[in-house]
Amino acid sequence: MEARNVVPVIPMRKSRKLRVAMDRTLYRLCNFVERCFNKLKNARRVATRYDKTAESFLGFIDITSIRLWLRHLST
Repeated sequence: MEARNVVPVIPMRKSRKLRVAMDRTLYRLCNFVERCFNKLKNARRVATRYDKTAESFLGFIDITSIRLWLRHLST
């Protein structure tokens, strides 16, 4: 990994003998993005992509993300 200048993001197992430092802030960002995609996929229409055009698909993603944002604000 050092030869390719790759920074590890996923934490390694505790049983690994050679420990390599990881970027925790980058890991938190990746985790945040993955959780966001998983919440968007809970809307079945986004997960299966029933829309025929890219515009209608992105519009539904906008509607779903606004709904998630409003739900987050109400709690």
